[in-house]
Order: sequence, then C-alpha cells, then structure tokens
Amino acid sequence: MNPKSKIILLYLGVVVMSAAIIGAAMYVRSGFRKVDPQLVENAGRQKEQEWFPIQRDLTGVNQAGEQVKLSDLKGKVWIVAEFFAICPHCAQRNGAELRAIYDEFKANPDFQIVCISVDPTQDSVERLKEYAGALGADAKNWWFVNAGDEKTTHEYLEKELKFFGIRERTNQSDIDANGRFQHDLAFMMVDRNWQVVGKWPLAEARSEEAEKRQPELYETLKTDLYARLRAEFGKSTELKK
Repeated sequence: MNPKSKIILLYLGVVVMSAAIIGAAMYVRSGFRKVDPQLVENAGRQKEQEWFPIQRDLTGVNQAGEQVKLSDLKGKVWIVAEFFAICPHCAQRNGAELRAIYDEFKANPDFQIVCISVDPTQDSVERLKEYAGALGADAKNWWFVNAGDEKTTHEYLEKELKFFGIRERTNQSDIDANGRFQHDLAFMMVDRNWQVVGKWPLAEARSEEAEKRQPELYETLKTDLYARLRAEFGKSTELKK
C-alpha cells in the first residue's frame, strides 16, 4: 500500500471514530433529558416503579391519646404522609394541601389521612394534639401518629412504605431553618386492600424549580390525585383474601 493510500485510510478511520463518539454523546445526553432532576426533599432513594402491598403493621398513639394501628384501616382508602411538628415545610407546604384533601373527602366514611411523625422523641401527644387542632383534623378520620422508637419508625417508613430515606441534619443553622430531619414530603395512597397504589409529590411540584421547569405539573398531579381517590372510593368494598 502506497503512502497516499495509508493517509486516506487514516483519515477515514478518524472520521468514523469521531462520528461514533458524537453519536454516543448525543445518545447519552438524550437519555439524561428523560430523567427528572432529583428533588431537594428527596434523600437519595430511587422512585418506586411498581406499587406494592403493605406487609407489616405499625402501631402508635394518635393526637387523642388513642392506641391505633394501620391495619385498622383495611377497607378504607387513605393518604399517608411523613411529618414532624416543628418542620416548617410540613406546615407551610403540606398542611394546606392535606387540609384541602380533607375538606374534599372527609364526609366519605371510607376516607382517612395518616401523618406519621419522623421525630417521635419530640412529638408528644400534646404536641400532636396542638398540631392537629391547628389544621382542624378530627381524630376519627385524620390521625397524627407517634409510633414510638425513632429507628423503628424510620425503618418502617423507608422499607415498608418506601418513602425516600430520612436524614438527620447536623448543621445547626440548617436545623434552625428546616428542622432536625430531611424527609419525603410526598403523599402516598393506600387502597382498601392495604396496597400502596400511588405517590404524589405535590410539595415538590410547587417548588420554584419545578414551576420553572414544568409549570403545569402541580395542577396535573393534584387533579390526578383527586381523580384517583374518587376512583378508589367507587371500587368494591369487599376485601381481597
């Protein structure tokens, strides 16, 4: 092969390799566009791709000082959320959302909201009662629950209900501004058969970042949540064995 031919083949090889690199880069970039940025309240857990039955029970005390357990809610459709009484995000973002859901569906005897404290050490019955009173929550169909041991509670929320991981803040200024724990602010829905059937991150959808990226997301999620609640209420009340 003469020198001229070698040079031509060399250039052709460079062109082919460059095209392959550019194509791969475009493929990877397009793939990244399909992945939503991780929201600030999430603590690193991956989003559940499939919904699932609840396997284990959780017992605690509600704002009325009553012993309650989640299995008492079999046959009902319920919304479950994490909270702690001095969390400013729970009060500012989730309080109004939950109150709106409560006002819409509280007349239905098969409806319930459950807020489980991620800070059971601090959230005494008295504090739960005060918090519930501020939101107008009736203990008969809106529980604020202290489930006792902190570690056990966190493990249940993360492993059984599959909320994003709970993290304890260590920076004092961060604690003063945001509370002791970073936790998932989304709502999950559980059907009559104790099956988690959806998750709605309404608080995250109202964030400044989300409104810039997808301004219609909040209304879309809210409409979907309300529609799903109505659909679940319309299903048979007979429990699956």
